[in-house]
Amino acid sequence: MSDNALHTAFFTLHHGLPRQGPGSDATTRRLLALSPYAPGGRRGTPSPLPERPRVLDLGCGPGRSALLLAAEAGAEVTAVDLHRPFLDELRQAAEARGLGDRVRTVHADMGELPFADGSFDLVWAESSAYALGFDTALSSWRRLLASPTGGTLVLTECEWTVDEPSPEARAFWDEHYPLRTGRANTAAAVGGGYHVLGTVSQPESDWDEYYGPLAERADAADPSLPGMAEALAATRAELAMRRDHGGEYGYTGYVLRPADTRWRTRPETAADVRAVRDVNATAFETRAEADLVDALREDAGAWLPGLSFVAEAPDGSVAAHALITRCHVDGVPAAALAPVAVAPAHQRQGAGEAVVRAVLDAARLRGERLVLVLGHPEYYPRFGFERASAYGIKPSFDVPDEAMMALVLAGSGPVPPGTLRYPAAFGV
Repeated sequence: MSDNALHTAFFTLHHGLPRQGPGSDATTRRLLALSPYAPGGRRGTPSPLPERPRVLDLGCGPGRSALLLAAEAGAEVTAVDLHRPFLDELRQAAEARGLGDRVRTVHADMGELPFADGSFDLVWAESSAYALGFDTALSSWRRLLASPTGGTLVLTECEWTVDEPSPEARAFWDEHYPLRTGRANTAAAVGGGYHVLGTVSQPESDWDEYYGPLAERADAADPSLPGMAEALAATRAELAMRRDHGGEYGYTGYVLRPADTRWRTRPETAADVRAVRDVNATAFETRAEADLVDALREDAGAWLPGLSFVAEAPDGSVAAHALITRCHVDGVPAAALAPVAVAPAHQRQGAGEAVVRAVLDAARLRGERLVLVLGHPEYYPRFGFERASAYGIKPSFDVPDEAMMALVLAGSGPVPPGTLRYPAAFGV
C-alpha cells in the first residue's frame, strides 16, 4: 500500500466532519475571551486595539474557528491549511454566512508560512500545533505577531493530566506524539519568551464533538477501499485509547503574549534587597510599602521563595518590583499580589506590567491557583483579574467592591469562597 493511498483514505474518513480535532464553539469563545480581542475588548487593555484585528488561523481545517473569529471578533481572518478540500469548504461556508470579505484562504505549510514578520494581531491554532510540535510552534510563529507587546498567540496542546500515566497510554502517545504535563508546557511557553494570559482545559464534551461524528463515519466506511483498512485500524485504536484512558490526557488551550523585551525580569536575589526597598520607598508617598516588604520577608509563613520579582532597566538597575505572598481564604491557601512598585524614573513605560506578568507566570509555574489583589480597578483587569466578590470572596475589612480582585491561574473545580485573610504584616 502506498502512502498516498493511506493519506487519501484518512481524508476520506475526515472530509465533511464538523471538526478535525477536539473542540467546540464554547471553547473557542473561552479562549477568545482571555485575549485582548474578545468582543468589546478586555477592560484595562493598555493600548488601542485595531477595530478589525488581523487573525491567522493555522491548520484551519473546514474553518469552524475561522468563521467564529470573523463573525464575533470582527476579524479579518487568513485561514491556512494543506488540504485544499477543507479550504474549499471554508470558502463556501464563509460566502453562505456573508463573511466572504473577511475570510481569506491560503494553501500552505504551517512550517513554511509565506507571511512577513508582524503581519497578524492574533495567531490562532486549535488542534494543529502538534504538526510542528509545541516548542517549534512557539518559536516559529512568534515573528508573525504584530509587535513584541501587542500580538497574541492562541494554541491548544494535548498533554498529560495525571502525574503517572499508565504504561498503555504512555506507549500509545510516545509512538504518535510524546506528551508533556501542563506545567512543562507552561514552562516551555515562559522560557520561550511569552507570558501566559490564561489557559482553558477542554472538557470531555469537546472530544465528543470530534469523536462522535468520526466514529459514525468509521462505522460506515468501506474497508475495501485502498488504504482504508489501515486508516480504520488507526482510527479505532485512537477511539479505544480515549475510551479506556481518557482521564489521563486532554487538550489545554494557551493564550500567550510575547514578553516585553525592554525589561529583563527575574526573581530577586540577596543583592537586590536594598534596591527593592529603595524602589518601594520612592514609588509611594510613605515608606509603608518598603517596610511591608521587609516584614513579609521575615515572615516564614507568608514569604514564598521565588515570588519576589524585579524588572531591570537597560543599565541593570532595579526599575520595578512585584511581590506575591501567602494569604488564605477561610483557611484555604491562596496568594496575594502586593505591593507592586515602579521607580519614578521608569513609571508609565511598561516596567510595572512586565514585572507583574512575570511574577504571575512564576506563581502559575509554582502551582498557585488563586491570586488576590487590592488595587486600581482600571489597571489590574488587563492581567485577567475580576471582582473577587464574583467568586464569593470578600476581605476582612471594608474596601470598594471593585478594588478587591481575583485571578484564577489554573485548576478545575470551584474557587473556595470565604473571607480573605492577609498575613499579619499587612495590619488588617
